[in-house]
Amino acid sequence: MKSLTNKNIILAVSGSIAAYKSPDIVRRLQDLGAEVRVILTDGGAKFITELSLQAISKNKVHSNLWDNEAELSMGHIELAKWADAILIAPASANIISNLSSGKACDLVTSVVLASDCPILVAPSMNQQMYASKALNENLSLLEKRGYVIIKPDYGEQACGDIGLGRLVEATKIAQTVAELYTITKLTGKKVLITLGATIEPIDPVRFLSNYSSGKMGMALVNNCIDAGAIVTVVYGTISTQLNEKCINIKAETTAQMHQSVMENIKEQDIFIACAAVCDYRVKEVSNEKIKRNNSNIKIELIPNNDILADVCKINNRPITIGFAAETERLIINAKNKLKSKGCDAIILNDVSKDDSGFQSDENEVVIISDKLEINVAKNSKQKIARKIVEIICENFF
Repeated sequence: MKSLTNKNIILAVSGSIAAYKSPDIVRRLQDLGAEVRVILTDGGAKFITELSLQAISKNKVHSNLWDNEAELSMGHIELAKWADAILIAPASANIISNLSSGKACDLVTSVVLASDCPILVAPSMNQQMYASKALNENLSLLEKRGYVIIKPDYGEQACGDIGLGRLVEATKIAQTVAELYTITKLTGKKVLITLGATIEPIDPVRFLSNYSSGKMGMALVNNCIDAGAIVTVVYGTISTQLNEKCINIKAETTAQMHQSVMENIKEQDIFIACAAVCDYRVKEVSNEKIKRNNSNIKIELIPNNDILADVCKINNRPITIGFAAETERLIINAKNKLKSKGCDAIILNDVSKDDSGFQSDENEVVIISDKLEINVAKNSKQKIARKIVEIICENFF
């Protein structure tokens, strides 16, 4: 069975008697793992209520292009950006005509025009309307534009006619949406990823930290989500945007990150320690700002708990992958870390280079395990992350 894990689906319900089936469509999409938001047209509202669809979808139902509150933040644009796919079911002859004409006359057509995601149309109407030349020309035009047409079933209709035009069953509609996406070995797996830099306070205004931006970690997060994983993120200081499709947990210090990881590691299938954590913290943090007095000061550092090593000590631990940010003796140091931590693999990256690694949008890595040593040439962090995910799927499942 295909999966819609992590997928955001808009269901647009138009003016057809089959609109009464829309709650079941929502349910079947949810059964496959989708988050569903509903747009209800004026015609659709003649057959089904907003309250019913809101109760089933557990999200606000959208209906009015001229909703002042929503449009303050360009509501139709936000919906278009949110959606991974737009499903129009049932699709009346009227909305099919509007779509084929490229109109933006209501919320549905405006969202469709503002979106670059896949669009699926499930026609539902009287058999004679469905057989009409105009309707079929409109559907052909939509197909040429790349729309997926979910053809109706044959059978008895509400008006008493018998023929093509019945909305197909909700399960088949949901499966057709799911077929847009490839199921992977990560689909449904739970993945915990740390990213960004931790900081260790010296006094109320100063701290120890490093140059990590969190970009490599977020690239891994995004690719794991695209592969269907259920992702939890424990993040430190970052200069990149979080993904709303995962559980995001803020951790400022290494101790806080250690605690958050240990509280969430149970039942995870994979742990990727991508964060650049401070290995040491200040033994005695000053409660007052340390004043300059032109004399040397001494700050004693003590080791923090080792997150990666502690995860590796857990019975029935997940597949555990660490990062090694090195500046010299790269392969030797990475292999030593693999052995000392006891993890399944280490991803080595050279952070001494100006054009890759910390803060850069590019990286180059070597993936090392007892059986692997794979060089991944310099590329964008998104593409590097995609390759890492592919290698994890190929070699650790």
